[in-house]
Amino acid sequence: MEGSREIPIWFFIGVLLSVYGVMILGYGLWEIVTGHLAHVVLARLHAPVWWGALMLLLGLFYLVRFRPGR
Repeated sequence: MEGSREIPIWFFIGVLLSVYGVMILGYGLWEIVTGHLAHVVLARLHAPVWWGALMLLLGLFYLVRFRPGR
């Protein structure tokens, strides 16, 4: 197949990480705004905000680094 373009699997991993990061970050921000924190030992550290932001940044890195058509 001449002229076919392959899309790296890392691009799709970046999409997944970005989507999950936005969802987790959104939930963490909703927890902070509404004050309904989960009943866990370290709730004051706001883990969903940190993990969501980390996943979103990593996903965006993969999206930019492995975007198709570069």
